[in-house]
Amino acid sequence: MNRIIELFAEQPDWAQTTIALAGLMIAALAVNFLLKKVILRAAAPYLDRNSLTIDKSAAWFATVAPLLIISNGIWHVPNLPANVTTVIANVAQALIVLSVAMGIVRALGYANEVYERLPTSRNRPIKGYVQVVKIVVLCAAAIVLVSVLIDESPLLLLSGLGAITAVLLLVFKDTILSLVASVQLTTNDMLRVGDWITMPSMEADGDVIDISLHTVKVQNFDKTITTIPTHRLVSDAYQNWRGMSESGGRRIKRSIVLDQNTIRFLDDDEVVALKKFKMLKQYLAAKREEIADWNARELDGEDAPVNARRLTNIGTLRAYIVAYLRWHPRIGKDFTLLVRQLPPGPQGLPIEIYAFTDTTVWNEYEAIQADIFDHLLAIVGEFDLRLFQEPTGRDLAYALERG
Repeated sequence: MNRIIELFAEQPDWAQTTIALAGLMIAALAVNFLLKKVILRAAAPYLDRNSLTIDKSAAWFATVAPLLIISNGIWHVPNLPANVTTVIANVAQALIVLSVAMGIVRALGYANEVYERLPTSRNRPIKGYVQVVKIVVLCAAAIVLVSVLIDESPLLLLSGLGAITAVLLLVFKDTILSLVASVQLTTNDMLRVGDWITMPSMEADGDVIDISLHTVKVQNFDKTITTIPTHRLVSDAYQNWRGMSESGGRRIKRSIVLDQNTIRFLDDDEVVALKKFKMLKQYLAAKREEIADWNARELDGEDAPVNARRLTNIGTLRAYIVAYLRWHPRIGKDFTLLVRQLPPGPQGLPIEIYAFTDTTVWNEYEAIQADIFDHLLAIVGEFDLRLFQEPTGRDLAYALERG
């Protein structure tokens, strides 16, 4: 060993420098190889095989060791100019700061991946918070990295930040707004991954597939993706259909429009004929008894039909629709059920059906709604009512042919 030292000392200055640099590089590369190709590969079976993020995090931390060898060993290389030694040491230390920061960032990403495997992650995502911590780590690393390169204290750089606070606030305005919005969305449980939302201002209508610090991604029903700035979900109006999904029923709110010229009273023979409807027997019996009692009490022997209460075809139709919906096996029994008249207008008299299906599955809901209105549109004629439809050229031609 002493002989080797003696031989090294006998070499010219340039040779000593070259040999020392080569030895330093070989030592750094050997440590790098040992850590990444031997130790990390041996530890691979014991790491999480469902994610590569943890491997990348470990690799960044493993990079610190060879950089430490260079940053400390460069001072022992003989005959190097002091300024060159300082630059190499500072660069190596800066790379150490970068490696540690990237290792922490990867570790935070892995922590978020592990959290997203939990059932509670759908209701309480932490991706936005993780991104904030990443930004803080990278900003701190940038300050330390610059201070290492210029060989000054980080406190000197921090003291100068006060002068550019306004600029930083302007640069990170969207980040600050998104952070506040993410806290509000999460704290108030306003949005979850998997929620169906509609937001006309952003032309979004679909399922939320990702919630991050700056953006929320919505997969529309036509399979396109709409990216919404997170803060817009606090400042702008949107509709979340989660309540409907959790209730187990979806609302039907649709009208049939009747021709007002066909609305009239029913005579006794027509009332008897309508008793063939099983769903109307109870209604007709109760209604006729109620009307007969009222007429006997209020008319006091008068027989003028204009003063008497009588059944109408439209009132009987409404009673039939209510009975039909209550009978229907796919209409939810625990939800509101209404059949009501809307204000009449030039387009006719709307009869609105307000009910809920017993499912929220889209295709089933549409099929149930279509079946109900298929039946109602076809049954209207049995009450001597007509649906309103604006006349077409064919209707006018038919009217002209009939004179």
